[in-house]
Amino acid sequence: MPALRPDPPSSAAAPARPRAVFRHRSFTLLWGARLTAGIGVQMQSVAVGWLIYNLTGSVFDLGLIGLAQFLPTICLALFAGQAADRYDRRHILLACYIVEFAVACGLLTLTLTGAAAPGPILTLLVIFGAARAFESPTTAALLPNVVPRSEFANAAAWSASGNQSAIILGPAVGGLLFTAGPQVVFATTAALVGVAALLVSAMPEGRGDGERRAMSWTTLVAGIAFIRSRSVVLGAISLDLFAVLLGGATALLPVYARDILMVGPWGLGMLRSAPAIGGLAMTVLLAHRPIGGSSGRTMFATVAAFGCATIVFGLSTNFLVSLAALAAIGASDMISVVIRTTLVQLSTPDEMRGRVSAIDSIFTGTSNQLGQFESGVTAAYLGTVPAVVLGGVGTLAVTTLWAWWFPALRQFDRVDGGSA
Repeated sequence: MPALRPDPPSSAAAPARPRAVFRHRSFTLLWGARLTAGIGVQMQSVAVGWLIYNLTGSVFDLGLIGLAQFLPTICLALFAGQAADRYDRRHILLACYIVEFAVACGLLTLTLTGAAAPGPILTLLVIFGAARAFESPTTAALLPNVVPRSEFANAAAWSASGNQSAIILGPAVGGLLFTAGPQVVFATTAALVGVAALLVSAMPEGRGDGERRAMSWTTLVAGIAFIRSRSVVLGAISLDLFAVLLGGATALLPVYARDILMVGPWGLGMLRSAPAIGGLAMTVLLAHRPIGGSSGRTMFATVAAFGCATIVFGLSTNFLVSLAALAAIGASDMISVVIRTTLVQLSTPDEMRGRVSAIDSIFTGTSNQLGQFESGVTAAYLGTVPAVVLGGVGTLAVTTLWAWWFPALRQFDRVDGGSA
């Protein structure tokens, strides 16, 4: 068990104010840490991509950037989940930020000394990926420990808003600062991640509430066994996996920008921002108007909306319609994410949250990466528009099948701990 206090007692009423969740000091510090670190990570991603491509001119090397950060997640996820359930989650998160700070400093050193080369950069990114592999399940498992159960859905919405804000601001700021040199970006990233580490270190110390179980194969895979035994959790996670896997239209945005909509690089930037803007708008709305009953049906409806918006985007030849469709994709996906996150975390005992969150991170990471690959392969064989439309149709088919196969998820009522 982690050295953290158990979930705060649930209150009978929902928070009177949408921002009431920020009265909890630990949540405010955690939210600020995730926002600042997220902006820094997005900035670093832009700078590394430009730097590698300027050094080599190789598209293959750009693919290696993603691989270097993706493989540690797959290899370390089970161990990261076990650690999050055995040790103080706050300390693990602090260690992750310290490692990410060191990586940013390493990239800064390479650029200042003129030693920047693909090999050293990719090596640092593998270390960065390892830290992120521990950060994701630890943060997900930590969030329910810092707010009362009745306020978790609201906290999840605000947490998602911070992530979306980082996705919007980070690349824009990183691209702007890169004009002054990559070293400026890496220095700024190091500063932001350093601030995140200070914020986490300021969180109140937790207290142990159970015996720490020694690591074994049984405890290592306990998260998988738990998910398989809970149809609601399995259905929610797998629905997100296949919906994103089939609906990965964003991977083909460069083709739409250049060949279909003919809007050039500036239009590509707007197309890439549209889903995040839609997602951010929806998180703010959810923070002010939380989802009430019939959460399961709402989740299926929003995944179906995700598929419909994907079809509209695939068929559109109008730039404004395409932007609106992408914004709808981001908004509908965000509703699903908030419901799934809340459902999974509140359906999981605290001593299992790290391991379950680790499996969830594998699913979501795999779906994003493989979704891009699936879209590229399908487009190569069928054409860009048929590939996107087929992905949207596939998402609708998955939604229908999952509603049939997982009736408990369809009938799930409230994400704040109501009936299931």
